[in-house]
Amino acid sequence: MLATRQLLLRFQSHPSSRCCSWLSTTTAAASSSATAAAANNHHAAASNHHAATDAAVGRPRYIADNDQRSSTTTTAAAAATSNSAAAIRRDFVQYFVDRGHEHVKSSSLVPQNDPTLLFVNAGMVQFKDRFLHPRASSSGRLTSAVSVQKCMRAGGKHNDLTNVGYTPRHHTFFEMLGNFSFGGYFKETAIPLAWDYLTAHLQLPKDRLMITVYETDDESYAIWRDKIGVPESRIWRLGAADNYWSMGDGPGPCGPCTEIHFDLQNGLDARDPERYMEIWNVVFMQEQKVASSSGQLSLAPLETKCIDTGMGLERLARVLQGKASNFEIDSLASLTAATAAAASAASQASGQLATPPTAFLNIVADHVRAASFLIADGVIPSNLGRGYVLRRVIRRAAGVGLQMGLKKPFLADLVPVLLASTDPTFYPEIFARQTEICAILKQEEEVFSSALHSGVSMLNSEIDAAVQRKQAVLAPATVFRLHESHGFPIDLARIISTQRGVSFDEQAIEQMVVDNREMTRQRSRATGSAASLLTNANSKQETTQLKEAIVSCKALGLRSLSVWVRDSRIAKLFSRCS
Repeated sequence: MLATRQLLLRFQSHPSSRCCSWLSTTTAAASSSATAAAANNHHAAASNHHAATDAAVGRPRYIADNDQRSSTTTTAAAAATSNSAAAIRRDFVQYFVDRGHEHVKSSSLVPQNDPTLLFVNAGMVQFKDRFLHPRASSSGRLTSAVSVQKCMRAGGKHNDLTNVGYTPRHHTFFEMLGNFSFGGYFKETAIPLAWDYLTAHLQLPKDRLMITVYETDDESYAIWRDKIGVPESRIWRLGAADNYWSMGDGPGPCGPCTEIHFDLQNGLDARDPERYMEIWNVVFMQEQKVASSSGQLSLAPLETKCIDTGMGLERLARVLQGKASNFEIDSLASLTAATAAAASAASQASGQLATPPTAFLNIVADHVRAASFLIADGVIPSNLGRGYVLRRVIRRAAGVGLQMGLKKPFLADLVPVLLASTDPTFYPEIFARQTEICAILKQEEEVFSSALHSGVSMLNSEIDAAVQRKQAVLAPATVFRLHESHGFPIDLARIISTQRGVSFDEQAIEQMVVDNREMTRQRSRATGSAASLLTNANSKQETTQLKEAIVSCKALGLRSLSVWVRDSRIAKLFSRCS
């Protein structure tokens, strides 16, 4: 994301990039590296092969806006097929396999032997040990790889949950395309590879690609400017917040990065960051965050310089399919359409015809996909950790469904739609656990149904009262009470309130939740102390400790110890302490 607006002021025009024959320049630059040379040789052979077979296989390619408008129905249908998410996924893998990379299957969304992460949030996570110790991996020597990784960003450092539905590009679950090098090639090959795939292979227009580099990375800047031929007006230097990547807040590999952004030309001013969408991040893994005995983090060089790249499949599909939102691409549009159809049928049955908000449709599409893949990877709804995130995602989707008139469980009905757009060769696990996924979704919706209906009713009553008083803000205590007594999700309350033009102080509510949890812990300790004393008390024991424990319980709001009170003597003591 381009967060530094001042740098955008440098952008004045979009001159066409100079033609770049990257193969010859990178081959010369990388002649000292056997691995890089091998990669380039693979690339040259593969380029010749693809030149002869492109027309036959109908590989993905960018179709200019004017070409899309003038396409015949047959041409448009062919383009839609070749630019489908499934086609892009397969094409990306084959491109890098043809260039000497080994295809590595996606790992589970649940990190293996890594307590620093709640979920796998990037393609590099399964390769963490290889970045840290590329020559000591227990699974053999691997110099370069390509993968399509399932990712989840709904917790921890990378958390997009509250953005989903309200922006055209945020997801909780998404697929990350990536190529990796573990001590093989580095910047001089990684940058040209990315550029070639986008501009030569997919035929994205060069003059709509914008580049960012880390502010002190002169080497990458020079490669983009001198070898690739990108004008300086389209290369921006940004700080660590934008162009230095790490997998989380804890220890692990990290490094500066260069990002490729696509100019959406969506009518916004050239200086507006929302006009540009990051599509590919090329990370130069050359450092690692190391924790000291006191927990302090410091930077240390990696054993070997590595490459980690990541490109969101949904974003690339959006560009190639010419869509205004990620949720309009084929793999997600089928889910939003099915949800809209269900909501339309429900509204017709009730006689209350209404068009579902686009944000609600997007939330359901994203969340049913996320929940299904989480369950397929063994996560079960609960009140802790990953299970809590899954429960929150399911309940959020169920809640907006209710707002659209879907009063009965409906998420399981969307699973077949999801599977119809999912490639079983990449994700066999979701097909293998389809029955379990449907059962868990339905059960979770049914369990939540009563609390959901009463919570929505109470919230709408509070909003009605606020509107009648001409107030646009709800008292934080109102939403907190719904959350604590009915288990009503705070973010769902925000969604409903926002839709009706009312807001509340979410930060204040979150603080109430924290304070309440601390109070609960104090009560637990106090009642535990009293229970222990009562259990061990004899007929002659009426100690100061017992009295103090009971006083402490009362101070914390406990009005009864009937669970532990065994005789009238203790009951009288408890009464006298009021």
